Amino acid sequence: MRRLGRAIRRTPLLADLPREVAVLATIAFFVALGFGILIPSLPVFASTFGVNAFQAGLVISAFALVRFVTAPLAGILVNRWGERTVLSSGLLIVALSSLVAGFSQSYGQLLVLRGAGGLGSSMFTVSAMALLLRVTSSEQRGRASSAFHGGFLFGGVAGPAVGGLVVAWSIRAPFFVYAVTLLVATAVSLIFLSRVRLHERDEADAGSNTNKREELRAALKNPAYQAAIGSNLITGFVIFGLRASIVPLFVVEGLQRGASVSGIGFLIAAGVQAIFLLPAGRMADTRGRRPALLFGTIASAGGMALLALSDVAANTLGTAGLAGVTLFLIAMAVQGFGGAFMGSAPSALVGDIMGGRKGGVVIATFQMMSDVGAIVGPLVAGLLVDAFDYNWAFAAGAALAILPIFLVLRMRETLVRTDQAP
Repeated sequence: MRRLGRAIRRTPLLADLPREVAVLATIAFFVALGFGILIPSLPVFASTFGVNAFQAGLVISAFALVRFVTAPLAGILVNRWGERTVLSSGLLIVALSSLVAGFSQSYGQLLVLRGAGGLGSSMFTVSAMALLLRVTSSEQRGRASSAFHGGFLFGGVAGPAVGGLVVAWSIRAPFFVYAVTLLVATAVSLIFLSRVRLHERDEADAGSNTNKREELRAALKNPAYQAAIGSNLITGFVIFGLRASIVPLFVVEGLQRGASVSGIGFLIAAGVQAIFLLPAGRMADTRGRRPALLFGTIASAGGMALLALSDVAANTLGTAGLAGVTLFLIAMAVQGFGGAFMGSAPSALVGDIMGGRKGGVVIATFQMMSDVGAIVGPLVAGLLVDAFDYNWAFAAGAALAILPIFLVLRMRETLVRTDQAP
């Protein structure tokens, strides 16, 4: 495992970054790997208890809802107990709840256990981001955020690929594999996260009597923080909500193509995002958060607009032609490009605002915005598709994605370069 850690740290994305960044990226990979294995099989397993489609989907929503509701608690725990303790505890909660969920004998048991996993997930996400932003300097936070999200990206791509083999073994097996990957992530956090650096920073925090509620109020008044949470809200709404929920249906019903075309589209988005992770992080650390965030927000809005045009092209030119499919694939590539910048600049910006201090509540609020979008996005998209058509849902996503652009334009640059420091 130590060799794996050294190999990961030698990658260009992690060069010259603190040791903790490589550890967190590795943890993110194992978490996303197990999650990607479990999620496709979860509704199928729920249906074995004789429930309808809505109830099967509720098992997934319960995890996201509990994660959202408990995010403020996770922020408070981070401020009180520290990132490392909360991170490891959160991973253990998700691991144990997933392990027991694999033995569920009723739908009610499965629902409760998945909800409990949402608490652990919020603890992990908030504490990991808080730790990442504390151990890095202003000129490192963009690349560090890219590396962390890169771990999630690569794990998320590998998970579904392995998931088919796991499900073929047993419909309950994904729960156990997910638990194992989480236990590996927990072991990595306990072994490799250093106490020394955090101890030094904790002593600095101890001298500050800043009320955390006042800290959050001050952050909410900051145009830069407003741009960060607005961008994260749209990321959740467009990428994790709207795109993930209706694109597969759009390909089958709107473009009248097989599910494989949808898979190709998501693969292109992931591939383009992976290619631009390093440039996006470097741009945020050299040219600034503001230009990097502009790239991300404009690309997110443009990708949604292209998805709307692909539906119009399919309806106008006919699904037999390639115009709709071509526009769809281009749109997914543009979305992937934007995702690379949206994965680095907003979180780096929040780190600048906190200035290396403990920021559990501020970071929890930032993370909650993505969860809000992920919860509301599929509902709004579904209503628009049922009432009108797919292009209405995509157009609504594009219109909402324009709003953060104005928030970014009115903010001041937060990157503090070494040659600018007092």
